[in-house]
Amino acid sequence: MAAYAIGRAAAMRPQHPALLVMSEADAAPSETWTFAALEDAVLRIAGGLEAAGLTPGARILIRLENTSAYALLFFGAIAGGFVPLPTSAQLTAREVRFLLADSGAEAIALGGDLSMGERPAGVRVFDADDIARMLRSGPRAAYADTAADDPAFLIYTSGTTASPKGVLHAQRSAFGRRPMYQGWYGIGPNDRMLHAGAFNWTFTLGTGLTDPWANGATAVIYTGEKDPAVWPRLIAQTGATLFAGVPGVYRQMLKYANASRGDLGVLRHGLMAGEAPPPGLFEDWEARTGRPLYEALGMSEISTYVSSGPGVPRRPGAVGKAQPGRRLAVLALEGGSDPLPAGEEGLLAVHRSDPGLMLGYWRRPAEEALVYRGEWFVGGDLAAIDPEGYVFHRGRANDLMKALGYRVSPLEVEAALAEHPSVAEVACAEVRVRADVSVIAAFIVPCAGAQIDASDIERFAAERLAAYKRPRAIVFVEALPRTANGKIMRSALRLPDGLSTG
Repeated sequence: MAAYAIGRAAAMRPQHPALLVMSEADAAPSETWTFAALEDAVLRIAGGLEAAGLTPGARILIRLENTSAYALLFFGAIAGGFVPLPTSAQLTAREVRFLLADSGAEAIALGGDLSMGERPAGVRVFDADDIARMLRSGPRAAYADTAADDPAFLIYTSGTTASPKGVLHAQRSAFGRRPMYQGWYGIGPNDRMLHAGAFNWTFTLGTGLTDPWANGATAVIYTGEKDPAVWPRLIAQTGATLFAGVPGVYRQMLKYANASRGDLGVLRHGLMAGEAPPPGLFEDWEARTGRPLYEALGMSEISTYVSSGPGVPRRPGAVGKAQPGRRLAVLALEGGSDPLPAGEEGLLAVHRSDPGLMLGYWRRPAEEALVYRGEWFVGGDLAAIDPEGYVFHRGRANDLMKALGYRVSPLEVEAALAEHPSVAEVACAEVRVRADVSVIAAFIVPCAGAQIDASDIERFAAERLAAYKRPRAIVFVEALPRTANGKIMRSALRLPDGLSTG
């Protein structure tokens, strides 16, 4: 994976910029890495890890800030045949200890003032000085002689149980990302990719680093304070031709940064994934900026596999089509491995032959068995595919809210309420009001200066939604809870004490 993403470009265009690190939006890059320097760095880290006594296949938990050291350590570990486990610097010590124990990690990389409390016996700790020493004077290794199905990296995601589960990816996963190059990005060697996410996310590691480097293009990372107003300035300052983020980032750029046509430099188009976009985002973005947005659907187990792009025109309501070479089907919710006819809704499935698909869930055979049906991997997305191959995403099966015996998608309710002229943002969730009673709740961020109350929303919903789909609790909030990458955290939506429900 490391040789594919970095080694080829280092051989063909060694002095081309591979990585620009921006610590301020309106200044020159604080770091510039050519492909030759990038390759030297990752191979020295590979050599340093080997010299420290780690053996091929050893898991290394990365808990660093979003800096170049994170990217270099991730690819350096892969280059040496080790298995990095990228995590967030925001994890608590308790969460880190669980990941160390569950993964069997032999080492952890900690940055700055990060602490994890008491460390399990036998876990080697690398700090910022250790990493800097490897980069400065560590022995330079050769790329490990790995096979396509050898482990490359392990990333943890929410599971069907209370604890997160590890998704183990193969070295071939980088090769399996090729359908995205023209099926979503339209990327070439002279592009510059700026990603708004953090490195603990496969969306960022793949779209922000792996794919630009595999195409000989330049990756741009930002290490400063992230506020919505910074992104248009960074796009213009860095000469970014491609920008990637979750829908919330684009909405915030329009709302708070007032992004317009003249603000985005040479940006060609935006790339969006991670959650369903709010209604009107495509139209508002294109009207204000003059650039298209291309959406993709993905998951930790395979990254993106459905998208629109320069060669796949967007169709309202659809995410896009299967990327070139991907084999998709819709299977019945109740079970079975026979694809449903075009237009019927069910669970979206990817063929198990896809090289981008995970090796499996780490030490979770019971959960792994649940996602395979014959030759298909079923990840839990509800969808329908029309006769022309466009995929219409209906949300996650496990996000469905239950009301009066009916299953209701939060996306459907959110789309209806978002049409209200005084609603800036909305998120819906099923919330428990008594031990035996759950209701649909809508959490709404009003537009600035709007005069709106719950009765306005109730009347509006009554005109657009069946009775069982209407929210019984309406909560006005200043902001929706989001992850560091901008995704809505439905699990954090809570009713305030004393709120009555209809």
